[in-house]
Amino acid sequence: MTTFHWIRHGPTHERAFVGWRDVPADLSDTARIGRLNRFLPDDAIVVASDLVRASATADVLSTGRTRLPDVPDLREFDFGDWDGCHFSEVTETDPDLSRAYWETPGDAAPPGGESWNMAAQRIRPAVDGLIERYRGRHIIAVAHIGVIMTQIERATGQSAREVIGNRIDNLSVTELHLADAQWQVRRINHLP
Repeated sequence: MTTFHWIRHGPTHERAFVGWRDVPADLSDTARIGRLNRFLPDDAIVVASDLVRASATADVLSTGRTRLPDVPDLREFDFGDWDGCHFSEVTETDPDLSRAYWETPGDAAPPGGESWNMAAQRIRPAVDGLIERYRGRHIIAVAHIGVIMTQIERATGQSAREVIGNRIDNLSVTELHLADAQWQVRRINHLP
């Protein structure tokens, strides 16, 4: 059985869209990080998105564990022109598109960015590569809310619209198991 322990990176305190913009994570809550670290399996390998907020979070979880190189295809959704904009600004400038993006996720994409479906198609081969290389292992994968939600969609077979109803907090664990080509969700948004 291969087990993914998806970790959402540490908080950024941003109040705007953050996709491929490289903003740091606040990793100052050492007690919370310590609880997370103790909860995760010691024999796991650790991998992350190449964005600094995920990579730095993975670094603090990798002590005593094998740290793999960062994987660019585990980046957050590319929000294109919306990256750095406040949600109210996007609602005002692109009301119909922003509504479609959240209410019927799939093919709607921000200007210059990627849709849910485009992101999921980018992320899936990266995850498949990890499964192929590390079959039967525990994998701590530090990524972003969008990435984690695409993997919940994959594991549950729910629609993107259903999946985005899940809460995924910073430094939470979403645990997905793969055995005999069958996914099983063990926990979503667990906060040790």
